[in-house]
Amino acid sequence: DNSYQFLFITVDQYSTPAYFMALLAAVTLALILAKFQNRQRVKPTKKKKSSRTAERDEVADRTTPCGITVYDAALLGCMLLNVSTKGSIGSFETLGISFAESHFGLEPEVAGLIVSLNGMIGVISLLSMGQLGKFLTDIQMIVGGITVCAVGIISFSGLQSVENGAVNATWQYILGIFMVYGIGYPIGHTAVIGLFSKVVGRRAQGTLQGWFASCGSLARIFFPIASGYISQFDDVTTVFKLLFGILVISNFFVVMFRSTLTALSA
Repeated sequence: DNSYQFLFITVDQYSTPAYFMALLAAVTLALILAKFQNRQRVKPTKKKKSSRTAERDEVADRTTPCGITVYDAALLGCMLLNVSTKGSIGSFETLGISFAESHFGLEPEVAGLIVSLNGMIGVISLLSMGQLGKFLTDIQMIVGGITVCAVGIISFSGLQSVENGAVNATWQYILGIFMVYGIGYPIGHTAVIGLFSKVVGRRAQGTLQGWFASCGSLARIFFPIASGYISQFDDVTTVFKLLFGILVISNFFVVMFRSTLTALSA
């Protein structure tokens, strides 16, 4: 029957984005497990270690239930945080302007101006990281930034399109963009970069930083592609719900392992 055939095609097309995201996560895990196992946080030296350094290295060398060290697991966690934050902002960037047109009736140039102005606020947030670091830890900035970003994204999920007769206030769009671009992403993602650098420790960081950046770049490729498929075959608000779920899960693991991350980044 043609109707059943159409149903199966639609379901298959809708599930394709999930395969993209699952593939990206699998590739990231495989690379981490293949390339970053059994790394030492610091190179052995003849100098006597302080009690604080020795305690930190003891934590790093412990073996997790997964069979990898705590240090490798922390590197993996920071990589996945980079994937979730960069992938989410990449998807939001891809759909943000078209969403402004379809759900708020804004002209592209007006929506672009709103995004640009909030991007300038985001630059100010970046320049304020040094001051924020005096009062907040990296973990607190990550959790706070991701939370604000997630709330900004999910605030768009319940809105109806203009075509369906909805009248959504422009201030809702401005507020959501402000939370994502002005505060959430710049603070949360920058704190992730800082945390990763501190977890790597006193060693040459070029290779690890290269893998870190590559994971983020792959996320900015795969997430927007997957989001485009989802918005085409379902609805753009479904994408926002999915991104919200990814960010909430990321925050959950940061909070759960905050003591270990704090110890390794001290």
